[in-house]
Amino acid sequence: MTSRDSLASTASADVDAGFGVYVHWPFCLAKCPYCDFNSHVRAEPVDEARFVAAFKTEIAHRAAMTKNRRARSIFFGGGTPSLMKPQTVQALIDAVAAAWPLEADAEITLEANPTSVEAGRFRGYRAAGVNRLSIGVQALDDADLKALGRRHSVAEAVEAVKTAAAIFPRYSFDLIYARPGQSEAAWRAELRQAMAMAGEHLSIYQLTIEPDTIFERLWKAGKLKTPDEELGRALFDATQEIAEAHGLPAYEVSNHARPGAECRHNLVYWRYGEYAGIGPGAHGRILGRDGRRAQATERHPEMWLAQVESEGHGLVENAPLTAEEQGDEYLLMGLRLREGIDGERFKALSGRPLKRRQIDDLAAEGFIAEDAAGRIRVTPAGAPLLDAIVADLAA
Repeated sequence: MTSRDSLASTASADVDAGFGVYVHWPFCLAKCPYCDFNSHVRAEPVDEARFVAAFKTEIAHRAAMTKNRRARSIFFGGGTPSLMKPQTVQALIDAVAAAWPLEADAEITLEANPTSVEAGRFRGYRAAGVNRLSIGVQALDDADLKALGRRHSVAEAVEAVKTAAAIFPRYSFDLIYARPGQSEAAWRAELRQAMAMAGEHLSIYQLTIEPDTIFERLWKAGKLKTPDEELGRALFDATQEIAEAHGLPAYEVSNHARPGAECRHNLVYWRYGEYAGIGPGAHGRILGRDGRRAQATERHPEMWLAQVESEGHGLVENAPLTAEEQGDEYLLMGLRLREGIDGERFKALSGRPLKRRQIDDLAAEGFIAEDAAGRIRVTPAGAPLLDAIVADLAA
């Protein structure tokens, strides 16, 4: 029996959930005021060739830690990956494919902004091997786009989505709701417009005020007002209603898709599979000889670059997770999905069963449902209370 087989015998659900590769391109043209992602603006052009060499070094480092895996997906996130030259994307796809054999139907996603300059590169990305584009539309209102710090117009966004639909076999775009001053009627109208543009997948996020962002400073100063709890719930309910009516039900709290069109890479995360994180500020979860490990890389791009060039990797965290931590992560990720979690898998990961009293109490309140097979799902009534439900079950 190989070491991989022995791991599979004790953690088969991790194998079933798949293995993905996340590549983080940390650069943006401007920092959006709501964004807390690891993104950086540079006045001078980025040395893509130097970064490609470092990415290849880090890919080789992770491949040595994750032998005998087949990659179900590659995801280029950021930052703004569509600032990369198509040749850069091609080189990174080739490096990943050389390190881990790709599954026959491997999903290769690239996040893109809908500015005219980036949209012009779409054909190059498709030729490089990208088969799914995720476009950061965020709003279909020019005033709100400006308030969100976006550099594109509604017209550019619509054109970018049309271009993506003509070039890529699969595409998705993002929207943000609960924006300052947004009414339910306006959001419903905007959603219907979005549904007319949508293909098989939409990501629809509720705006949250994140720490250390410009929006947080404005909010604390009383210069930014977001919808109250009642309106926020009404906007959430409208989102579920309209998306489902258009054949795009929520398969995850913020993601909607036609059956079979879910984002395969993100399902690796939410089903608690394995993934290698490559690039500045990337996170990973891999199975090693001592169990599941949490990995994270240096966030600052130039510091990451220097570390990779001197040490052969950019890791600043590479630690085994305790059984309790694995159980907590499984709850946090899996309960986001409409399919829910498997109580037996939680027990296998955490070393303890879920507490019957918490399950029964939450079910009695209508916040979760449990089926005969022991799968636990958050109900529509419980979805806005997800964090509290996870905390209750984890206690």
